[in-house]
Amino acid sequence: MRQCVGCREMKPKRELIRVVRSPEGEIALDFRGKNPGRGAYICPDAKCLAKARKKNALGNAFGCQIPDEVYDQLTEQMEQNINA
Repeated sequence: MRQCVGCREMKPKRELIRVVRSPEGEIALDFRGKNPGRGAYICPDAKCLAKARKKNALGNAFGCQIPDEVYDQLTEQMEQNINA
């Protein structure tokens, strides 16, 4: 069980998308859950990503400031993968 950083609900790991901060500092969605780095989990829903953005939940989880461009890219990646 993992907790979504947006809605704060506990769900099985397989139902969530892992957001990863690589050792180089790059932040991306990890749909397979295998990329190296620090991870945080989020529901596959743009609303949860928007909540996480509003609360700066990813910034708190990764201990760094997350630029707006990164949130835009994450939203785009999520929409592309869900619609695929």
